[in-house]
Amino acid sequence: MSRRQAYRYLEEARLIGRPVPVVEAGTAVTFKLPPSLVAAVRARAAVEGTTISEMVSCALRAFLGETGGNG
Repeated sequence: MSRRQAYRYLEEARLIGRPVPVVEAGTAVTFKLPPSLVAAVRARAAVEGTTISEMVSCALRAFLGETGGNG
């Protein structure tokens, strides 16, 4: 886990007042998408209060028929 990720976990735990479970480490993946799709995902992530990475991860899990889990 990077220092940056560790700091985010500590900061989140401080804000919510309880421990935050550590999720599976992620692997960077690069692919091309149409700009309009990226804009839509970015906007939806902002509305949902999450990240683009988490939105894509959830969409892929749903596509693969998996439930739950982060990362």
